[in-house]
Amino acid sequence: MKSFDKKDVVNGRSIYLRAATSEDAAFVFEMRSDEMKSRYLNKIQGTIADQAAWLEKSYADPYQFYFVICSLAHEPLGLVRLYDQQGDSFCWGSWLIKRGAPSSTAIESALLVYQFALGQGFTQSHFEVSAGNDSVINFHQKFGAVETGREGEDIRFRIELPAIQQSMQKFRKFLPA
Repeated sequence: MKSFDKKDVVNGRSIYLRAATSEDAAFVFEMRSDEMKSRYLNKIQGTIADQAAWLEKSYADPYQFYFVICSLAHEPLGLVRLYDQQGDSFCWGSWLIKRGAPSSTAIESALLVYQFALGQGFTQSHFEVSAGNDSVINFHQKFGAVETGREGEDIRFRIELPAIQQSMQKFRKFLPA
């Protein structure tokens, strides 16, 4: 498995991704507690202090990376996580964008996730999306993700290197020059 350096920052055109730390617990708790935003994620349990403890544990795990999506002015705009490494494939999810964030935040953060992952040596991604989460399903399909199966309420997807590269080229205006 690939070990992540939590000091890595992924710089974009109008946002950047940085490691979530225990200091981000209130923001993470707020985002994960938003019923509308998190309706397709596992429900959050406990308190902000519990979230801080979970973030410390996550930060110490070298095989996953929980990012805070930030504006260039350092305002937290969202969250995204990389985990479940399987050979040259990684899973990403727990993707939440704050209400009022610039409309380009979603696409730019997805591109930065792929840019980071390719830089780590991954060549594909596997992930699940809850059935009914149509906007996220459509988003991933526009990037070239293909459905690989279903289990209960979850739809499994995979996106391979050619589709990732094609999407990065197609949406390059959202990446740094």
